Amino acid sequence: MIERWRLGCRVVIARNGAQRREWRARRRCPIGSRRLVMDTRRLQTFLRVVDVGSLTRASNLLHLAQPALSQQMSSLEDYFGETLLIRSAQGVEPTAAGRALYRHASIILRQLEAARAEVADVSTDLVGRVLVGLAPYSSVSVLALPLLELTRQRLPNVLLHVNENFGGVLSEALMTGRMDMALLYDSGSMKGVDFEPLLTERLSVVAQPEMRLPVNTKGEVDLADVLELPLLLPGPTHTIRKIVESAFAGYSAEVPIVGEVESVTLLSQAVQAGLGATILPDSIGRRMLETAEFEIAPISPEVEVHVSLGTASNQPLSRPAEAVRSLVREVVVAKDS
Repeated sequence: MIERWRLGCRVVIARNGAQRREWRARRRCPIGSRRLVMDTRRLQTFLRVVDVGSLTRASNLLHLAQPALSQQMSSLEDYFGETLLIRSAQGVEPTAAGRALYRHASIILRQLEAARAEVADVSTDLVGRVLVGLAPYSSVSVLALPLLELTRQRLPNVLLHVNENFGGVLSEALMTGRMDMALLYDSGSMKGVDFEPLLTERLSVVAQPEMRLPVNTKGEVDLADVLELPLLLPGPTHTIRKIVESAFAGYSAEVPIVGEVESVTLLSQAVQAGLGATILPDSIGRRMLETAEFEIAPISPEVEVHVSLGTASNQPLSRPAEAVRSLVREVVVAKDS
């Protein structure tokens, strides 16, 4: 009689060829005992399938026949002993096990890329790709161009990838290893992300000149008077929106929001068209003055936002990323001086 163990199931084969299955809960082969050798290309393919949510689309993007792609996904499921993808007529989506693999695979592939670049050029200039995220509606977007310029001057062999996206997306990218660092609004501690405070900035009201902001003798707009203005703000999950609503918490009146706009470019156009005023970090408001005529005035009493540099807690930065982080600090110091 021959015994084989797999996925908690013991298949007993008698000499006459008859089989019977005996199941035992949570009993599995150690991964190392399986014959399949892990290929990082399978992990890359898995990430692409999850990202696009479709085997057909992933097949087209990867220039890989769909049967071969399906076989790779089945091999991964066989290797880990878990169902990783739920397949339906609408596409595919990861199971809980698939989401766990996605997080780890992202980290593994990023570390492999960093290791390959560092080993290849450990004794010479820094070489590699560094991904930096920027929160929209934040003063850090003003730092993007100086950071790009300084990276080109000091680190000519480092490819800097700058991605402007929302804080939740950037935080998840940090935790899954898909991004090296991100400049984010500091909204408190977050599991898996370390924050380094960088700068604090005051919020100001920005409006079309014809709206005539109700400024006081100091050239500021009293918080109570802001409630008289039609406001264009980002959505409820955005940090600036939360800070503004928190500042008005002591007032009985609701914040007069007439529109929610997530794009700074569209916001600038809407304010210029007289659709409403907005509230932004002072540096962003003054940057808008470079492209059109606006009136800008700080809020009194002061309402502030804090920006921090976020990095993943569970993985060290590559040498190129460490160098870029130093440049970020340098650019921030230059901005404040």
